[in-house]
Amino acid sequence: MGILDFFRSKPEAVAPKRAPRADWVEFTDLTDPRLATFIQSGASTESGTIITPSKALFNTAVFRCVDLISGSIGMLPMYLMRKGANGALEPDEEHSLYDVLHSQPNGWQTAYEFRRLMQANALNEGNAYAQIVRSGKRVIALHPLQPSRVCVEQHDDLSITYTVTRKDGRQVKLAQSDVFHLRDISVDGIVGLSRVRQAKEAIGLAMQTEKSAARLFKNGTMVGGALTHPGKLGDDEFENLDTSLKDKFSGAENAHKWLILEEGMKAEPFSSTARDSQQIETRNHQIEEIARAFGVPRPLLMMDDTSWGSGIETLGLFFVRYSLAPWFVAWEQAVSRSLLTKDERKTHKADFDERELLRGSIKDQAEFLTKALGAGGSRPWMTQNEARDYVGLSQRDDEDANSLKNPMTQPTGAQPQDTKNEPK
Repeated sequence: MGILDFFRSKPEAVAPKRAPRADWVEFTDLTDPRLATFIQSGASTESGTIITPSKALFNTAVFRCVDLISGSIGMLPMYLMRKGANGALEPDEEHSLYDVLHSQPNGWQTAYEFRRLMQANALNEGNAYAQIVRSGKRVIALHPLQPSRVCVEQHDDLSITYTVTRKDGRQVKLAQSDVFHLRDISVDGIVGLSRVRQAKEAIGLAMQTEKSAARLFKNGTMVGGALTHPGKLGDDEFENLDTSLKDKFSGAENAHKWLILEEGMKAEPFSSTARDSQQIETRNHQIEEIARAFGVPRPLLMMDDTSWGSGIETLGLFFVRYSLAPWFVAWEQAVSRSLLTKDERKTHKADFDERELLRGSIKDQAEFLTKALGAGGSRPWMTQNEARDYVGLSQRDDEDANSLKNPMTQPTGAQPQDTKNEPK
């Protein structure tokens, strides 16, 4: 390096641009329409914790509720059904929307991943958005949008505009016809309420109680008991006893070992205090509060409230009927509103197949199908092919398999004659 290089100006170092954290909300300026919504959301709580949808997921009860509902919605197949000539609904695999809903919503997500993401956004943020990609009038893809980057506005003519803020700060306005919007319970009919923000006090208290327990293990004094001596220990005896306890009985590997005491010493264990019991009760109560906000039964949050067996089966039916069924309707009607034309709504509908969650034991299914096929002298109301489809078997081609004939009482064809005892 020459001497003149000292007098030359050096280029200023440019700090690398950091990727924003998932729980941060970035605003372009003070006129960003999302700023007012963020201020009005009131994320701070009386417990001193600031609750955001992403931060709330650090609480295991919230995470379990979101995971359970979104995972259940994602795992169930969703079909685009069409009314047939006889009025029965049948899958319309030729329609472009069928593949989008059932198999491939976009180029980087499976149907399970897309539905699970959208459902989780609806639970956390109150709204889930996806940009509709069309080829002509055909829907060919759904691209999910980050809810915190979308601002919804209804105009005087009742039309709705979605303002999307991209990562580079540019804002794009999308018409209602270009956005698939899944909303939770709403007070204005335009945007849904975030369950996390509605239950922020319960979640905040649960997280502060958990922190309190963690601080106790880190900084608190947890004494298991005391050793009493009838006399007085000298300094050397005290040091020897203290060293012996630390060497032989400290650490998890020495837990629950028994002490061998000498010279009339007694071991007096400390019992748990009412304060410890109260903390456990508070944590359990907060789990119940969070479960109530998300509509999930307590036992499904690993709370031991019922016995395994018939109680769990009934609980599963309860979860489907009262926790998932409203979301089935929300999804199906959102598809009808945003992805089908006016004429298609008369002939098509989206439908979740929840039979996998409603099935009982093998014994219960067998009894159900035998009665449906006409066992016990009752009139059959299900064909053999319908029964085979119910259990996931392939269809049969013979005529009797598609007719309401009782396979246990109706002959299926000519039987070969028994010639065993005929005279020769």
